[in-house]
Amino acid sequence: MYTNSTIVALATPSGAGAIAVIRLSGPESLSICDAVFQAVRFKKISEQKSHTIHLGNIVDDGKIFDQVLVSLFKNPHSYTGEDVVEISCHGSVYIQQQIIQLLLRKGATMAKPGEFTLRAFLNGKLDLSQAEAVADLIASDNESSHQIAMQQMRGGFSNELKLLRMELLNFASLIELELDFSEEDVEFADRTQFSILLDRIEMVLKRLIDSFAVGNVIKNGIPVAIVGEPNVGKSTLLNALLNEERAIVSDIAGTTRDTIEDEIVLNGIGFRFIDTAGIRETQDVVESIGIKKTFEKIEQAQVVISLPNPSKGGTYDTDKMVLEFEQLKNKYPQKTILVVINKVDLLNDSQIDVIKQVMPCSLFISAKNKMGIDELKEQLLSFVNTGVLHNNETIVTNTRHYDSLLKALEEIQKVKFGLNSGLSADLLAIDIKQALYYFGEITGEVTNDELLGNIFANFCIGK
Repeated sequence: MYTNSTIVALATPSGAGAIAVIRLSGPESLSICDAVFQAVRFKKISEQKSHTIHLGNIVDDGKIFDQVLVSLFKNPHSYTGEDVVEISCHGSVYIQQQIIQLLLRKGATMAKPGEFTLRAFLNGKLDLSQAEAVADLIASDNESSHQIAMQQMRGGFSNELKLLRMELLNFASLIELELDFSEEDVEFADRTQFSILLDRIEMVLKRLIDSFAVGNVIKNGIPVAIVGEPNVGKSTLLNALLNEERAIVSDIAGTTRDTIEDEIVLNGIGFRFIDTAGIRETQDVVESIGIKKTFEKIEQAQVVISLPNPSKGGTYDTDKMVLEFEQLKNKYPQKTILVVINKVDLLNDSQIDVIKQVMPCSLFISAKNKMGIDELKEQLLSFVNTGVLHNNETIVTNTRHYDSLLKALEEIQKVKFGLNSGLSADLLAIDIKQALYYFGEITGEVTNDELLGNIFANFCIGK
């Protein structure tokens, strides 16, 4: 997978802009740069100090392509651990292409997705979980996901695991030592201290595993489906939540034929709202497809906002309301169902009191007049336990890490059972090795080309 070539790629987003940055990394970075760069004071880049910036022109056969700034980072003090040169040029797509093609002609090869970060990992500048956090940081679109990615990039998650792995490894070494002196029936590993360590590791693993539920929400957002019969105000509610006219609103039943989605961020948490087609019996083929999609979106959602349908007089059939709620709850037992009574401005106090008696947890709003929208947002936030964010606790957001943690916990529990059952040292050693393997999988101390290929293939080119 890894070659000793010098790679090049555009480090900034593709397309025209004020400035573009082209990155070179590898053993020939400095010599390739010297071949195309003429500094204003005729100095060679390869002879300059690391972490310096130089003004000059990119030139080929006397033709000037652009005036640029060249940033120099000599190994090992660079992102990749190799010699790195970053060329800041003007953001014309033509200029970008001409400079990259020139560098390719001078001996560089085009970088693969994530190859710069892969080299940083292989050269010991980052562990694997930190490298994955780079991709999460780039993809972060709210405060919470950014905060978690930054914590992971600083090594908060991996440092915790490395410490536990090292302590477990020390006990494993003592267990292995016992095997070398098996005929003498001696114990080098203090079983009481080992049991205490296993309890601590189990507690940490369970905490990290439990944090994945919150971490997954923070990273991917919470899908919220808005459902109900036609003309109950689903599209009006979506527009009120987003504070823009995102969905078409009319008095004609069945206006929304397809699902409409958009996202807002509340207190650092992303919520993806899905306005669905009204649920009813219909002969309209297109509307029927939209209703089918409504049920598909309910399956994908974590929270379902149910808007009951009032009668023509504006009153609500409470028996029907309770029945619809119970049907939703029975069909989707794992979902959070929130009943929202829209058009509260058309109800009198006695009508509201009746509804509160049968549906005490329902919220009353007027989407059209934007009444109760803030209370609805607060209710949605209450479904997410984000207290861990403010306590700077480690939060797991990566599915691969979650899977390895589950497997490590299973092996630790096997070791605990074996220890309590008086299992022989050789059998204990097998389960300890497996636990160490899964710990190492997360940080990259145990890896293979297939795993690295899968991880870095999801990176953007230039990073």
